[in-house]
Amino acid sequence: MAASATQEADCKASEDARLFFDAAKPPPFRIGDVRAAIPAHCWRKTPLRSLSYVARDLLIVAALFAAAATRIDVSVAWAAWPLYWAAQGTMFWALFVLGHDWRISHRTHHQNHGHIEKDESWHPITEKLYRKLETRTKKLRFTLPFPLLAFPVYLWYRSPGKTGSHFLPSSDLFSPKEKSDVIVSTTCWCIMISLLVALACVFGSVPVLMLYDKGSKASAGQILQGAREVRSAATSPVWRSAEELES
Repeated sequence: MAASATQEADCKASEDARLFFDAAKPPPFRIGDVRAAIPAHCWRKTPLRSLSYVARDLLIVAALFAAAATRIDVSVAWAAWPLYWAAQGTMFWALFVLGHDWRISHRTHHQNHGHIEKDESWHPITEKLYRKLETRTKKLRFTLPFPLLAFPVYLWYRSPGKTGSHFLPSSDLFSPKEKSDVIVSTTCWCIMISLLVALACVFGSVPVLMLYDKGSKASAGQILQGAREVRSAATSPVWRSAEELES
């Protein structure tokens, strides 16, 4: 009886040890193991199928725009507009991820996810840097609802402690060979802003605000990004760098 109980305890301890993961140590697998576990058919590229999704998304965007422009009274049906903004914003996000302008910094982020010095966004900051932040910066970064609106600020100024901008080719975000891409991206931004201003002059600022600007800012993806920043701030707003720990 005692031997049986001991065996059960040993089995349970072995199972617990197998399931336990020490976050301070490297994971018990490599990226190659993850790739090998993915079925082969998932790696096959099908351009026609991919383009069909793009066409579908564009059709949905056009249908939502047409429905809002012809069936929602700008001055009266305020209850219907939030539904349009959420739906159209989600579809705009689908187009955004297809080739967003700041893909370079996003790539850097995924290559250094959670790294306290090298990560480009969503990274914990050192205690030393946190103490140097202005009260306004702390409030805007770690207090709801401000992090939900922080993404445009990040694009312009980057994260606290970093210099440069996503719109400047000279920013240390980019390598010399990527500067031409940044120029094209910033030029496209300027063209789009000019187009929106022109449309506002022709059709009025309120219709443009309701049909495009509000929809582009109400995407589920941006809400999730903001929520992710809030969660990160709430759980681990301050971390020590290796240099600080050594000192």
